[in-house]
Amino acid sequence: MSTLEPPARDKKPGGLTLWLARMQMKHGRKLVIAVPYLWLILLFLLPFLIVFKISLAEMARAIPPYTDLMAWADGQLSLTLNLGNFLQLTDDPLYFDAYLQSLQVAGVSTLCCLLLGYPLAWAVAHSRPSTRNILLLLVILPSWTSFLIRVYAWMGILKNNGVLNNFLMWLGVIDHPLTILHTNLAVYIGIVYAYLPFMVLPIYIALTRIDYSLVEASLDLGARPLKTFFSVIVPLTKGGIIAGSMLVFIPAVGEFVIPELLGGPDSIMIGRVLWQEFFNNRDWPVASAVAIIMLLLLIVPIIWFHKHQQKSEGELG
Repeated sequence: MSTLEPPARDKKPGGLTLWLARMQMKHGRKLVIAVPYLWLILLFLLPFLIVFKISLAEMARAIPPYTDLMAWADGQLSLTLNLGNFLQLTDDPLYFDAYLQSLQVAGVSTLCCLLLGYPLAWAVAHSRPSTRNILLLLVILPSWTSFLIRVYAWMGILKNNGVLNNFLMWLGVIDHPLTILHTNLAVYIGIVYAYLPFMVLPIYIALTRIDYSLVEASLDLGARPLKTFFSVIVPLTKGGIIAGSMLVFIPAVGEFVIPELLGGPDSIMIGRVLWQEFFNNRDWPVASAVAIIMLLLLIVPIIWFHKHQQKSEGELG
């Protein structure tokens, strides 16, 4: 008894599939190059243009709380640009102080992360292979928990009757609690703790890629270990240092949670100013102008980091 079989289907690709295949063969290189540019346009350029548009508007009692730049009235299209938001930043010294303190806190925190992160990365890179993964896990492990919970934990450690003060008083180092919480010192501690892994990992990767025959050659030629470290090892790991510094400095400039929870009234960073303007004052145009200026300020260190990164890669290459 014969069985009925379904009719054979045409397995040739459809029109759309065939067109995509031809486009990939013809413009494959261009498509590969276009993908990151499309990503930058969607995630960077488009949000930047939206924020820039809001910065040129005026504050209004509406939802959203700003006026439109273009309006149609009496059969004509009018364009209204308000540069007063940027002029307000120059008139009020609060904004200048916030920018300056943000750059200062980010710079000092980056330096502290480097001084702490390099020895830590060195210890991990030169540990036994059996314990190296465990040490890396310990470096990354705090990042698996909520950032907000970790900051609240530091509030419990640094407060007057917290763990740190009680421990120092138990050792007899101090007679009365130190005021650490709600100071700039607490902000530095919080930022260094939060961003230290971002400094350790790039330096660790750079250390694992070093050709240690160069180090041995330097020692064989009579160079002391300290001179070998600064003249051979540090230049070979410059790429990791620059990458780690960039990963710490840039987000630290706009940090809001740490100065808000650990800092005091003197901890005026640009992230706190942005929050005040957006949510408390509901002045989105001024807040957008603050964000635009902050972004323009960050372009300078980004270009500097990128230039030195390419220079170090060229020297190694």
